[in-house]
Amino acid sequence: MKKFDEWNEVKKQVDTRSNIIQFKEREVYWASVGENVGFEQNGKGVDFARPVLVIKKLNKNLFFGVPLSTQSRMGSFFFEFELLPNQKSTALLVQAKVYDAKRLAKKIGMIKEEEFKLLKDNLKNLLDF
Repeated sequence: MKKFDEWNEVKKQVDTRSNIIQFKEREVYWASVGENVGFEQNGKGVDFARPVLVIKKLNKNLFFGVPLSTQSRMGSFFFEFELLPNQKSTALLVQAKVYDAKRLAKKIGMIKEEEFKLLKDNLKNLLDF
């Protein structure tokens, strides 16, 4: 059973946040992504949060990002890398979207430059219309 009502209460709190995190490209944060529809990636826990990688800073309030998972997945929709020592993360490229900085809670780390370049190349190939 989806928890839309619970997420709506958390979303109201997220929307009123005034302490906006100053984020940078390549950084990974815990972000309140919510309870979503169908096969869209959901957040977990009381904050409906999951790790999100900042791909492109659009302005001080908005960024293009990709949610992450610790589950290994293969194929052109995904990109696996090591965020923390001895811990694989999978970027869910197919779920990339624009996020508001109000969703960001806590910095987890930063992806290595070489891996970030490869991830962006894979994302560009996936989005080639």
